[in-house]
Amino acid sequence: MKTIGFIGAGNMATAIIGGLLKSKVIDGSHILVYDVLTDKLQKMADDMGITACETASQAASADITVLAVKPQNYAEVLESIKDAISADKVIVTIAAGISTEYIASAIGHDCSMVRVMPNTPLLLGMGATALCRHNISDEDFEFVYNMFANSGVVAVLDEAQMNSVIAVNGSSPAYIYLFAKAMIDYAVKEGISEDAAVKLVCASLKGSAEMIERSGDTPETLIKKVSSPGGTTLKALEKLNEHNFYESIMEAMDACTKRAEELSK
Repeated sequence: MKTIGFIGAGNMATAIIGGLLKSKVIDGSHILVYDVLTDKLQKMADDMGITACETASQAASADITVLAVKPQNYAEVLESIKDAISADKVIVTIAAGISTEYIASAIGHDCSMVRVMPNTPLLLGMGATALCRHNISDEDFEFVYNMFANSGVVAVLDEAQMNSVIAVNGSSPAYIYLFAKAMIDYAVKEGISEDAAVKLVCASLKGSAEMIERSGDTPETLIKKVSSPGGTTLKALEKLNEHNFYESIMEAMDACTKRAEELSK
C-alpha cells in the first residue's frame, strides 16, 4: 500500500485525508502529515488516526507528497524537502499559480507531478477538482485522480489551463456564497425567517445546478423557460442586466485569473 505525506494540515488537507479514509483507499497508518502548528497537527493525528511528523522532510519520505501550503511558502518548503524527493516519488501540488516547472527547478529534478485545483466543498465530499498530469505513469496518475474523485467531480486539463480554471471552480464558491447572501438578506428584509430563506435558497441553487446538468438544456434555454413574457422573472433579469450582472461575473473571473498569473512561478 502506498504512503501519502501531507505538508500542511489546513482545511484542504483535512478534506482530502477525510475522503481517503472514508473511501478506505488507504488507512491512517499510511498517511504522514506535517504542519508548523504542532498542537493542531497532534489533534488531527488523534482524531483521524494518522501519523504526525516532526519535519516536512519526514512527511516527504512518503510515496506521494501533497503540498498543501500557501504559494508564498513554496520556496521554503521545497528547499526543506528536496533531498527527500527522489525520481520515483510523486508530488501533488494544490497551490494557485505554482507550476510543475517551478517545482522541478526547486527540487533539482523533474519528478512525477500532478497539479491540482480543488475547492472547499471537498470537505463535504462534493468537491469540484481540476488537475493536470506531468511526467507520471498511468498507474500513479490514476491513484492521485481517485484521491480527489472519492470526494467529488474531477476534470483533467492541460497545465496551460490551470490558472484560468481557478476562477471556474477554485474561487467560484465565494461568488455563489455572495449571491446566496444577497438572496437570503433580501428575504429577511421582507419578513421571511432566515431559516426558511436559507432552506429555499439552498434548494433553489441545488435544483438549478441539477437542471443544468441533467435537463439537456443550455443555461440560456433554461433562463428562457423560467422567464414568462411580461412576468416577474423578466423584471428581475432586466434589473440584473441594467447593472451588467453577466459582464461583472466575467470580469471578476478574469481578475481572478490575472491574480493567479501574478502569483505564478
